[in-house]
Amino acid sequence: MEKTIVELFAGVGGFRLGFEGSNPNWKTLFANQWEPNKKNQFAYNCYEGNFKDKGGITPFSNTDIAEVPISEIPSSTVLVGGFPCQDYSVASTGAAGIHGKKGVLWWEIERIVKSNKMPFILLENVDRLLKSPTNQRGRDFGIMLACLNNLGYNVEWRVINAAEYGFVQRRRRTFIFAYKKTTKYGHSIEKKTASDIIFDLGLFAKKFPVLADSSHIKNIKLDKNIQSVSDTFEFGFENSGLMMNGTIHTTKVIPKEMITTPKLLKDIVLDKVEEKYFIKESDMHKWEYMKGGKAIERTSKEGFKYIFREGGIAFPDPLYKPARTMLTSEGSSNRSTHVIEDIITKRLRKLSPVECERINGFPDNWTTKFMTDSQTYFCMGNALVISVIKELADEIGLIVDNEF
Repeated sequence: MEKTIVELFAGVGGFRLGFEGSNPNWKTLFANQWEPNKKNQFAYNCYEGNFKDKGGITPFSNTDIAEVPISEIPSSTVLVGGFPCQDYSVASTGAAGIHGKKGVLWWEIERIVKSNKMPFILLENVDRLLKSPTNQRGRDFGIMLACLNNLGYNVEWRVINAAEYGFVQRRRRTFIFAYKKTTKYGHSIEKKTASDIIFDLGLFAKKFPVLADSSHIKNIKLDKNIQSVSDTFEFGFENSGLMMNGTIHTTKVIPKEMITTPKLLKDIVLDKVEEKYFIKESDMHKWEYMKGGKAIERTSKEGFKYIFREGGIAFPDPLYKPARTMLTSEGSSNRSTHVIEDIITKRLRKLSPVECERINGFPDNWTTKFMTDSQTYFCMGNALVISVIKELADEIGLIVDNEF
């Protein structure tokens, strides 16, 4: 079985960098990146600029995936994608889940998998996916699992906080690994218990070890009828689990140990950045207010008064800890923006675009060659932590090798 991938919702190429960084024999057959309602396709321009001579780019690579004919999407060993998360993210006001404008793109994944029958699938989304929507907890992920079950896949998942395993960003993401039941891996894993897979023998357990406690594994049987799942399914998914032959097993796991020498914010900062990234002394009081704790009286739509409270955020961000989760608004001046003490001048400043690339594990100037600062901040707020993908690609590579 060849090491080939199809990369959907490719962004600036995080999945591809992770897989190729694991083993240069991984070959990308097709990539697609399309941002609706944007004349300037800056993420795709970056992807094309970095990979144009390395394959995978076709006339359909910068086309709405819903308009790409199945005949133009090759079958690969692994399908990868960080499908759009705005309709699941707590950072998105009014997130609409699987029925939202971007949440519906799950059905494009299902369309492609149904036709091309890739043996393995690796997907990424926000941790909030497991609890979406708020009025029917777990429904959206339940629909996805039911679809995959009906297509002949078993599934493992894990919420991984990159910093808990030694990487430089406290970024929590849900990773989903699906595999055809008919593969050698599928046959071998089917003989194991849920406890064995979650704590020791599954993809995530091998690369991101956890403490074992099999006494709190919850189980539920999925209906094969997708409409029924959509209408009635509700379940409390934990941060780890699997679905095997339509039965869900899930439990909360705790990271066991770092898998690399811990990286901190101080390890990625530049010695010198442009003056434009420094905070003006005249703006300092605004930043202190944004970052500080608050208790503000507000009035609801119904006319009731209440106190809105939020705790303070460290100001500046400590250099001797991993970075906080980076959001797409990183480039603006707001509460979530990172502010550090410059290691040379001791003045306060924002992170530069290159430092944001480093936080996610991208090569320096990977994006800045092709886009503005604000576009880089946006892309890095959407990006993967590449080191996590590389770890998973290492293990998937061994699984694929064993399929021969």
